[in-house]
Amino acid sequence: MTDRSMKWRFIASAAFLMVAMIGLGVRLAFLHLGHHEKVCAGLQHNRRFEKKIVARRGDICDRRGKENILVMNLAVKDICADPCEITKSNQVDFVASELAKTLELTSGELTECLNRPDRRFMYIKRFAHDDIVEKIRQKKLMGVFFQDATVRYYPHKSFMCHVLGFVNYEAVGSAGVEQYLDKYLKGSHGLVESQVNALRQELYWYRDQYIPALEGANVFLNLDQNVQYIVEKALDEVMAEHCAKGAWAIVERVRTGEILAMASRPAFDLNEFGTANEKEKLNRAIGYVYEPGSTFKVAIISAALNEGTVTPETILDCENGSWLYKNRLLRDYHPYGKLTVADIIKKSSNIGDAKVALTLGENRLHRYLTAFGIGDVMGIDLPGEEQGILHPVSRWSNISLTRIAIGQGVAVTAIQMLGVVCAIANDGFLMRPYVVNRVSRNDGSILYQPTPEVLARPISFETAAKMRELLSRVTQEGGTGRRAQVDGYEVAGKTGTGQKPVDGGYSSTAYIASFVGFLPAEDPEIAVIVVVDEPDPFHTGGIVAAPAFSKIAGETVRYLDIPPAEYRLVKR
Repeated sequence: MTDRSMKWRFIASAAFLMVAMIGLGVRLAFLHLGHHEKVCAGLQHNRRFEKKIVARRGDICDRRGKENILVMNLAVKDICADPCEITKSNQVDFVASELAKTLELTSGELTECLNRPDRRFMYIKRFAHDDIVEKIRQKKLMGVFFQDATVRYYPHKSFMCHVLGFVNYEAVGSAGVEQYLDKYLKGSHGLVESQVNALRQELYWYRDQYIPALEGANVFLNLDQNVQYIVEKALDEVMAEHCAKGAWAIVERVRTGEILAMASRPAFDLNEFGTANEKEKLNRAIGYVYEPGSTFKVAIISAALNEGTVTPETILDCENGSWLYKNRLLRDYHPYGKLTVADIIKKSSNIGDAKVALTLGENRLHRYLTAFGIGDVMGIDLPGEEQGILHPVSRWSNISLTRIAIGQGVAVTAIQMLGVVCAIANDGFLMRPYVVNRVSRNDGSILYQPTPEVLARPISFETAAKMRELLSRVTQEGGTGRRAQVDGYEVAGKTGTGQKPVDGGYSSTAYIASFVGFLPAEDPEIAVIVVVDEPDPFHTGGIVAAPAFSKIAGETVRYLDIPPAEYRLVKR
């Protein structure tokens, strides 16, 4: 190699190094001396992260507390996918096929969803349990990953479903207590604002904000799990025995309005609420309006006794079972001649009760029914309560007085009808029913605690006492409710057999059978109502509903250790 060529090579190398050094110097000067707000902001943005801390939803327990948790939270996983990554790897068909096998989904639909290169995230299955997650994890599928999630879990499935309600997929209470007390149960979500390194790991010393989550409060109900079981078992039996379309029942403490049990059939699995229809989700105990039939007579007789228009000894002609009034015929189920008011309610004479209503007149009767809560909500602490139907007097026809007296032309909910009977049992005081005992945080602090509330006093102490005596005769020999008897206890109550309204009149085949009563009759503690929708072939309250009442009431008083009145050391 000549000296000339060596010289040019040296000059070229020196020139290259000089240009490189100048370029590096310019770049360093640009980075250190220039204004780069946008660049810095971009870098800062890429390193920042925000994370919501999901608050734990509170538990729901029965009246005995944490030993009987009815609703809890369950840690699960969301199975997710990155369609962009799966598409780029050309494994869409394979991933879709493998997921479909495990999750019992349609492969074609999954393929269509995953074949989306423009998307970086999608849910494959929400709230998957550990066994399914583990099966998917073992497949090591491209672009499939998991996220922690929490699902509301109802360990007893359909048990107490209409009272508890459920939480939807957006974690919002959507029925029952879950909806009514959602603001307490859901708590408050927290927040973390911080920075991460290149591996997306948080740099704790750069944390800007940390707001811890506030856990949801716990709800304790007045309902007792064992009483609820007694009620639900009795309803299942009456549904099966009488091929009924539906059935519902409530157990209430007469002095306070506490609801010890509330059940409705048909029912549904709270964990699978998405597959239930509206009829199954309906809480019939508070949301189904029906014409009560003869159970309504207790309100009419109470009003007349309170006004003094009749006494238990007043004799009325029951017309041998057929009475023409205002050119409209009214019949009795069994023909009777002259009966006292006491026997009118014992035998459940329609004609006798209609004549009692005539002694009151329209305005006075309407005033009493309003005082008993008919035509208005009772204000129970559950969503979905209906107010029933009680038309103003101006809309009554010339026979409305005699038909309302026997529970036609007026409609109630079971909680309203039970309220009327509880008022009689409670010396005339009408109490607001309530299912919630208290709402408290984990530290024991009380956020909400309802107390017994008097809504009205439609009848006097003396009238209530007379009515308790008259209603106790209904379950004795010769009364319509003798099948409601409970061994060792005196039961007071009333049967009801209501024809269901149809276009142009009333059905001759579709009935609602019911029984409502309380015990011990002399010193009442609990009241129970049982309603059965379209039983077949028997349809009367005395045959269908009274035996179910006897089962519920009998087992409940023994479980609650309520002695018969004659064995009590302290009398009212």
